Amino acid sequence: MHAAPGGQTGDNIDDSFGYPFLFENAEDQELTAKIWGKLATRYRNEPTILGYDLLNEPIAHYFDIDYFNPKLEPLYKKITAEIRKTDKNHIIILGGAQWNSNFHIFGEPFDKKLAYTFHIYGNKVEQKAVQQFVEFRDKYNVSMWLGESGENTDEWIKTFKDLLEENQIGWCFWTYKRLNTTRTIASIKRPADWDAIVNFSGSPRTGFDEIRKARPPKEKIEKSLRDYLENVKFNNCQVNDGYLMALGIK
Repeated sequence: MHAAPGGQTGDNIDDSFGYPFLFENAEDQELTAKIWGKLATRYRNEPTILGYDLLNEPIAHYFDIDYFNPKLEPLYKKITAEIRKTDKNHIIILGGAQWNSNFHIFGEPFDKKLAYTFHIYGNKVEQKAVQQFVEFRDKYNVSMWLGESGENTDEWIKTFKDLLEENQIGWCFWTYKRLNTTRTIASIKRPADWDAIVNFSGSPRTGFDEIRKARPPKEKIEKSLRDYLENVKFNNCQVNDGYLMALGIK
């Protein structure tokens, strides 16, 4: 869940108000659990669903982590209990605190079908980067995988992928497509006037007058978005062969 009610991270990725209110608001927690319960009811007999990854990158590091971190696993337990009311089969996937990187917040696994996921970007490629996750996996005999990484050079991708596989850790590198880059599988051609949309999204919004002055012409926005929808089609993208080779994909 990338945008849990109230915000699980308190940063741009969760569309929140810049604070992880989820962990302080009982109503948000109840709603989050009920949403997962409905999803589990819908997909409980669906074999193409691997499992339920509950919260994406909860609790950013700029908050009082001594206060927030102890609240994460109890919330995971609450959500899991709601899921298990109707779905006792699917795997439940838990990510650590601080961008899925801190596993010290976890105790002994509380469900027989838990898996754990971590995220890493830009670390020096060495055993130290994954050691805490290997130790946690081996201590509790649980499944562990890298749920998110990438956006780096082909050399970094290859060496990090090799490190993961040496430690018998599955991996997921992203993104699949991105604008004008060699750091994904496929690169999307940047539409004309795309920067006007980007600049508008980051412009001051303290008053409606500022918004009106910063807004690009409607026709320019519409054309740029239409061009993007055309450029994002796979046949119109540039496949980055070096990135594929780094992943070991032919």
